[in-house]
Amino acid sequence: MSVESAEFNYLLEQTKATRGNVSVQINKLKEAGYIEVIKSFRGNYPLTTCKITKVGLAAFEDYVEAISGYLNQN
Repeated sequence: MSVESAEFNYLLEQTKATRGNVSVQINKLKEAGYIEVIKSFRGNYPLTTCKITKVGLAAFEDYVEAISGYLNQN
């Protein structure tokens, strides 16, 4: 959530996941409407960029609120 958009390689570096795992998660998030996926080229190389949607941001905020409530129970 610290960036507005992220390229595929950035996601690989940050998550330390495999290309396959990142691809699967991107597709799931896209199908849920949480991210927008932009396919382009940088030079001759394919470039995939992901950007969170308003729906995705709202879902993330709801998730953080739910987890915070759970963790703050006494």
